Amino acid sequence: MEENRKWTTDELQRLQPAEFLEAKKMSVIIVLDNIRSLYNVGSVFRSADAFLVEAIYLCGITATPPHRDIQKTALGASETVHWKYFESTLLAYEALKEEGYQTYCIEQTQASVMLQDMQIGLSQKIALVFGNEVKGVDQQIIDISDGCIEIPQFGTKHSFNISVSAGIVLWEVYKKKYLL
Repeated sequence: MEENRKWTTDELQRLQPAEFLEAKKMSVIIVLDNIRSLYNVGSVFRSADAFLVEAIYLCGITATPPHRDIQKTALGASETVHWKYFESTLLAYEALKEEGYQTYCIEQTQASVMLQDMQIGLSQKIALVFGNEVKGVDQQIIDISDGCIEIPQFGTKHSFNISVSAGIVLWEVYKKKYLL
């Protein structure tokens, strides 16, 4: 049987923090719309780091670094991934529009597009809005967004945890931008 040992940290050859800051980023900004759990915020930072996301916009009640509960799951990613705080998601939306981003809510709506059917170009600048753990994305933001993306689900539950959703969506966006 062929050896199948785990890679060591050195063998993985991950970017050092200074290299990460200088690396070309994926033209994606994550918007966290009133996320309650600091662990979810930290997990999103970690996924954003893994996919070289441009930035995270933290809105409303969403906690900001530095905070030990964010750090528990971010494992240092809150020091490498650029982030900005906005008092409301609407203010973040307005800033994104000024910068030429198309905004997509990750939400189940009557007109949502299934994640696998989403069309995005390599150079397209997009913002992905993830909503509150209980209420989802604010309807006001859905109404003004460029569209909604829905993650297919087949069981009895109606949603994924926000940090799980972020990982799923970022992987699909990465594939569409760079692998397909």
